[in-house]
Amino acid sequence: MHTDTERCVRAVQSKDARFDGWFFTAVLTTRIYCRPSCPVVPPKVRNMTFYPSAAACQQAGFRACKRCRPDTSPGSPEWNARADSVARAMRLIRDGVVDREGVPGLASRLGYSARQIERQLLAELGAGPLALARAQRAQTARLLIETTALPMAEVAFAAGFSSIRTFNETVREVFGLAPGELRTRAARGPRPAAVPGVIALRLPYRAPLNPSNLFGHLAATAVPGVEEWRDGAYRRTLTLPYGHGIVALTPKSDHIACRLSLTDPRDLTRAISRCRWLLDLDADPVAVDAQLRTDPLLAPLVDAGPGRRVPRTVDGAEFAVRAVLGQQVSTAAARTHAARLVTAHGVPVEDPEGGLTHLFPTAGALAGLDPEALALPRTRRTTLTTLVAALAEDRLRLDTDTDWERARAELAALPGFGPWTVESIAMRALGDPDAFLPTDLGIRRAAERLGLPATPAALTARAAGWRPWRAYAVQYLWTVDDHPINHLPA
Repeated sequence: MHTDTERCVRAVQSKDARFDGWFFTAVLTTRIYCRPSCPVVPPKVRNMTFYPSAAACQQAGFRACKRCRPDTSPGSPEWNARADSVARAMRLIRDGVVDREGVPGLASRLGYSARQIERQLLAELGAGPLALARAQRAQTARLLIETTALPMAEVAFAAGFSSIRTFNETVREVFGLAPGELRTRAARGPRPAAVPGVIALRLPYRAPLNPSNLFGHLAATAVPGVEEWRDGAYRRTLTLPYGHGIVALTPKSDHIACRLSLTDPRDLTRAISRCRWLLDLDADPVAVDAQLRTDPLLAPLVDAGPGRRVPRTVDGAEFAVRAVLGQQVSTAAARTHAARLVTAHGVPVEDPEGGLTHLFPTAGALAGLDPEALALPRTRRTTLTTLVAALAEDRLRLDTDTDWERARAELAALPGFGPWTVESIAMRALGDPDAFLPTDLGIRRAAERLGLPATPAALTARAAGWRPWRAYAVQYLWTVDDHPINHLPA
């Protein structure tokens, strides 16, 4: 979008928050860059230039605006709606892969050479993987500086910097302030009461956001010991590269309040990325709802509760295991089966608030389970053990960067994996916005009540007009049933 100057100028002059994250405005006279909705008086058109990423702005020598904080704007919805190599690379960079594995590790995961990835990202985003990762490190550093009392040396290494000097130079270059000045500036403003060991932050999103189905679904399907709904917040444990964590996510009118407890602060970038992915916070609800409203039978559902997101997962392998446990049983039964696995094979953790007890077991931990110990039909046991073996041996990957169609084919080749299970995993674990569940019982009930075609084939043909947002159409169709997944818990 950054190449459409006229459209970008209109968005800046109207301070349209819907375009935050789509592009960034750099001001030639002040040498700062802003998000489109920056509250200051817009600069003259001749002084504006536009970039596709914060990293490109920083690489061109612009500093982040202190008013609108463009480094904290929602991410571009393109990276979650596309399956090409650039989108997959951006999802991996957002997860901190470059910090942990370097550019060669990023390229290896994508199946390209480092030079090819560099060229593709430069062409589309105006910055290579190192510059994009550097911009993310700067944002992580700012969060730690402003929300914790960690010494600056610990902040530097936790944010992914290799040296304190690089950390100091980057923070000063990106934000126009030294790290100590950032902390002093933040201390002057209103701040929530600090809790030792807890990082409190705000997760931005594009309005509107309907929390009912999003948090209702997560709460209704929560696995005891791993997830819970408490005091208006969804809480769960997280398995992270350097340790584990506990997160509490609370819906607010203009953001999601996030409280993170991490055993290692180096996991902050990954934890934030997982939370944003879980709640689908980088979606563009205006574009999605506009497309779905073109169907006269869907339009009333969209109008009744616009801004529905797709509830995802923090770990693709975890969701795949839970999807198998949920085949042809009720939500309550699926939770019971999952809780038994957690108790038997999950890693125990300490929760100061007392509600969470375990991490969900990894595929490696489940690889040695005794099928006879599972209270499941024999065919379901075979399905589960085959899936776990494929995941543990890395023959099947269900990460945010996984190729959607390849994963579908690999899942369908496993015994016991029908269209419902495959598409559920594609929708919630892989994040395909066009995944569709025409055989789902709730969808079939909704189709009957709305006058949509009754058979899966006919409904799929009718849903062609909803593409590429059929996963969001599923969320609206599920609201036809009065099911707990559609309501925030009391």
